[in-house]
Amino acid sequence: MAGKVNEKSYILQSSYNFSEDQGSSVDSNENAFDDMKQLIAEEENENRSSLPRASFNFINSIIGSGVIGIPYALHQSGFGLGLLLLVMIAYITDYSLILMVKSGHISGKYSYQGIMEAAYGRPGYILLGILQVVYPLIAMVSYNVVVGDTVTKVVVRLTDASPTSIFSKREVIVLICTLAVTIPLCMYRNITKLAHISFTSLICIGTILITIFFRVGSMSLIVPHHTNAWRFANWDIVPAMAIMSFAFMCHHNTFLIYSSIQEANEKRWELVTHISLTISLVITALFGIVGYATFTTYVQGDLLENYCWDDDLMNFSRLLFSITILLTFPIECFVVRDVVESSFFRHDPNVPISDRMHYVSTLVIVGISYFTSIATDCFGVVLELNGILAATPLAYVLPALCYLRLEEGYIFSRRKLPAVGLALFGMVVTILGVILLCADLNEGDTCSHGKVMPYCAANFTLRV
Repeated sequence: MAGKVNEKSYILQSSYNFSEDQGSSVDSNENAFDDMKQLIAEEENENRSSLPRASFNFINSIIGSGVIGIPYALHQSGFGLGLLLLVMIAYITDYSLILMVKSGHISGKYSYQGIMEAAYGRPGYILLGILQVVYPLIAMVSYNVVVGDTVTKVVVRLTDASPTSIFSKREVIVLICTLAVTIPLCMYRNITKLAHISFTSLICIGTILITIFFRVGSMSLIVPHHTNAWRFANWDIVPAMAIMSFAFMCHHNTFLIYSSIQEANEKRWELVTHISLTISLVITALFGIVGYATFTTYVQGDLLENYCWDDDLMNFSRLLFSITILLTFPIECFVVRDVVESSFFRHDPNVPISDRMHYVSTLVIVGISYFTSIATDCFGVVLELNGILAATPLAYVLPALCYLRLEEGYIFSRRKLPAVGLALFGMVVTILGVILLCADLNEGDTCSHGKVMPYCAANFTLRV
């Protein structure tokens, strides 16, 4: 059950602490997370998860919208090097997840917030809270970008709208979806009805993967060949790793999954982690390989952008993906809103915030995500940004620093040295990523901006 509530969303699992995690400032916000408790606790007391079920829940929380950007990551880093980087990211993600549970056992604090506060006190808790707002907020922006890309094409196809029509404008389509779908859903205080969205998302992702496989042959006939299509390595390695880090981001679910395992211990957790990351790597690699093999150097940050507008099979996939995104959006909004309300407006954790403040904070958060998303239609850039600013620190830097602080012994001892390497890796990716992303933005982006891909034009001649 633990993994079903999340598509990279319930990153504030602080409400779910073992009885040992008492006296922490995390507990002061306990009542603010009753929805999460309800979702998580429905089965935990009577039916602890077996290892296969826990692994499935973990896979379910890993595989999400980030897989659509993996072909673009392979294009940035080079196909051969990109696959090696994908394996490396999966491996270090596996290691960082194991470190988190080790830190939990050392400190007796079985939550991400708990181990951060045990290691670095209130400043560490606050830093984690900031990153846990940044991550879902940028994710909300990326969801709007996807909706703008995909729903616009479906609407144009169904209505045969002209390029000058109001329904051909992505800003208008995103606004309509925001007003009609996301805002009403985001207004809920209790979101337990959205508990099974993650499983639905996994089914949709699987369906999209099948359609991508199905279209390899026909698209290969019209996509131009390029002399550098299968280059082993390119220079944009750091942004590619940021996208991959976003795709494997699941650390917010670590203790939720761990607590659901029957007879949970470190050895059983390692097995669940190894199984989950291996299967997730295979699925993610399939998306990357098939998507890149189909479009090579023409691949976009949003893979579905590459398919022609009159392709009804892929329009079906676009619609599936958009529905999943629209239903996942409220969960991300819930996380951001609850942190903001708990930090600034809820003085007594036992007293719920007023309806007026609830509605205002929701509208402000959704509005920020909307206006930010219409400023860019580059899904790849948004993935890079989230991977660099939030996913990489959350997945690699902070877990490693927690372990280094909590574990006894010399920092450069054999036992701690891998954690030192993990922390340095995350810091280097974050710092270089910010520098390179700023440089790329100054040079201008290469997104399609909603235009028809050249090989989809009726008068296009294939160049060999």
